[in-house]
Amino acid sequence: MAPSISPAPSEPQSFTPMDKEMLSIGGTCQYLTCDNYDFLPFRCESCRGRFCQDHRTEAGHKCAHAGEWAARKAQQQANRLPSSASQKPTALTATQCSHPQCKTFIDTLSSVGVACSTCNRKYCLKHRIPEDHECSKIIPVGARQGPGISQADKARSALGRLKLWGKEKQAAVLPKPKPSTAASRVVALNQLKRMAKGDEKIEPERRIYLYVEAEANTTTSKFPKGAFWYNKAWTVGRLLDDAARGLQVQNVNNRGGGEEARLRVFHVEGGRLLEFGERVEDVLAQGNTVVLLRGVGPVSNDA
Repeated sequence: MAPSISPAPSEPQSFTPMDKEMLSIGGTCQYLTCDNYDFLPFRCESCRGRFCQDHRTEAGHKCAHAGEWAARKAQQQANRLPSSASQKPTALTATQCSHPQCKTFIDTLSSVGVACSTCNRKYCLKHRIPEDHECSKIIPVGARQGPGISQADKARSALGRLKLWGKEKQAAVLPKPKPSTAASRVVALNQLKRMAKGDEKIEPERRIYLYVEAEANTTTSKFPKGAFWYNKAWTVGRLLDDAARGLQVQNVNNRGGGEEARLRVFHVEGGRLLEFGERVEDVLAQGNTVVLLRGVGPVSNDA
């Protein structure tokens, strides 16, 4: 009675049928305690031995070279993967023009980025010339702050820029949205959820997803920005503590000291600093952006 042929497996296996080579003559299983003659034997891709259907797997014939076929396959797949340098830029890998009022994405197939050697930033074609992005007024990336600029001055300047950014985002959000705008917001929120990180113990229905940034002129962080989720029921103070850990920003708020070293949370869409005791769900919405900055003093949201 001819042995039945098992259907092709859905996942890669360590054995292959030898129907092309052994169809006419078959062969005896090479497992030590098995002498079954099989007209359609299997070849082990690790030890290259010939086995019947019962002993075709590595575990079935106690293969002396178990795992070699899997290692070879993994190496072949790794060699076929393109390097990150050769991948084409996409909307997910693109960056935004460094001009504060420009929303153009650069380093894409349709819009190249031009690096400015003076301020060490990248701009779109419209703002590539130093005069167009006011290069003389910008502190170059990586340059040390001069001794004449105090921490308080830097904090006030940073807060002013953030409030301007908030007004620009409000102007883009407040007008009556078009149908495509609502759809794009859903897509953006889904993208944020896919790349966000947070405490897995927080139940999904209690999560709020936010973009978090560390203001470069007033804080030092290992990661300048990121996407995170938090608990809606938390206070802003607890969100700040968790956000500082996520971006690895030094947080001395609970150690006392003056306002010069204290971190604050700025809500970009709301255009104001948040009080530590405010509840997250009362002041923030899904997909909002908050910025950590230091030394701006007590919360005073007067224009």
